[in-house]
Amino acid sequence: MNTEQKLRTCFNGMVIHKNLKNTGFFSSLSLPSFTRDWILQRFEDSEGNFDPAKVTEFTNRVIPKRKDWTAIKSRLIKDFEPVRMLTKISVSIDVRTGKVSFSLPELGVSDKETIIEDRDWNRFKNEIINANGCEVWGMIELLYKEPEGKHLGQIRLSEFQNFCPYEINPEYYKDARSQFTTSEWIDILLGAVDYNASGYPDEESKLSMLSRLLPFAEERLNLVELAPKGTGKSYLFGKVSRYGWLSSGGTMSRAKMFYDINRRAEGIVSGYDFITLDEVQTISFGSGSQKDIDEMRAALKGYLEQGTFTVGNYAGKATAGLILSGNISHELLESEGALDMFSELPTIFHESALIDRLHGFINGKNIPRMKEELKCCGWALNSEYFCSILHELRSDPSYMAITEELLDIPSDADTRDSTAVKRIACAYLKLLFPNARNAEDVNRREFNRYCLKRAMRMRGFIKNQLAIIDSEYRGKIMPLIRTKGL
Repeated sequence: MNTEQKLRTCFNGMVIHKNLKNTGFFSSLSLPSFTRDWILQRFEDSEGNFDPAKVTEFTNRVIPKRKDWTAIKSRLIKDFEPVRMLTKISVSIDVRTGKVSFSLPELGVSDKETIIEDRDWNRFKNEIINANGCEVWGMIELLYKEPEGKHLGQIRLSEFQNFCPYEINPEYYKDARSQFTTSEWIDILLGAVDYNASGYPDEESKLSMLSRLLPFAEERLNLVELAPKGTGKSYLFGKVSRYGWLSSGGTMSRAKMFYDINRRAEGIVSGYDFITLDEVQTISFGSGSQKDIDEMRAALKGYLEQGTFTVGNYAGKATAGLILSGNISHELLESEGALDMFSELPTIFHESALIDRLHGFINGKNIPRMKEELKCCGWALNSEYFCSILHELRSDPSYMAITEELLDIPSDADTRDSTAVKRIACAYLKLLFPNARNAEDVNRREFNRYCLKRAMRMRGFIKNQLAIIDSEYRGKIMPLIRTKGL
């Protein structure tokens, strides 16, 4: 039985046929992977075939685009017609009035023209809150609440069903992993995020690509990736998981990231598993003034260290990891000289104390430029299901307990170094060996090869860069962390 056959046997309904080499059809629908796979799940037959006309009709009807909002408003307000759709909603609760409202980011609808009445909120509030903070994808129904007295008309959310069309059973997923070799499992993970394992030249390039998934599986894992253009950074961080948030250029303020004093609303770190600042060289922070840069740097240092933030009198806590992603030439990555790789990052990151709080570096030189042979074409795990599993594994403390039991950390090791290595190794354990229930379940040689050594290299790069940009770090070497029993 080959890997695809075992995959279909073990995961049954969670496997779909992905033919991403013929991308024209789904590209025209502008769907992220998690909604695309949900639709394929509904329309594919047992051989992986589907009717494009039916998929197009369903998508246009259920998943509207921003340009459709005027027509939707006409149906709601003029025709008094309820409208159902799949979209992302963000909920706001006004402290002063107690009013609950919502925005629809995908459609450009603000919370100033909406309402969730108490009787509706009480019916489905747990589904919204427990799903992923207060910003979540779901099947919703909208109605129009007509003007009455001094009250203006509003768009009302009358129904909500969390977009989680599969049974998320992490224990089943863990058990199923035992049916595959490590090599087979690496290939399965690549297929789950839309890549064709056979298109990669070697195992190292596969694992380098999969290192981008580490923040999907581990809370508050902070990474920086520099890679040549065209290696798929934006796609993986922005299109595969609904639990992540991608920013490509523009402005990032402290209010947007952490807490908006004027709106009394928490920022994006409180609603996602990971935040990716893509094309980070082009991002400005606040107005760009020294005051804004200093405030943002202080907030970042506190958050990256402790997972907490304070803005004014508001103190918050979150678990989102931060990924800095930028482009760099192959020549610079291949250089053997002592070069400052972070020199092109925004000024806010030109401080060793902030760089030290980043746990590891993803070296993009081992990730091939995207080409047709790297696109998944075959049976693979549903991306939505896979990313939902990783979302559940993030908060499972047993993996860190196993990791700590397996590691032999010197007593004089720098705490930031040991913390970074533990978190990265733990994230690799969740990705590659999720079936581990205790330390005895783990092959120590495989743990050493696939988890610890890779974690040491990723943190070691940060350590080397610190020595280049700040003389205080020169001469300080990585602690020699070992796997016990080897």
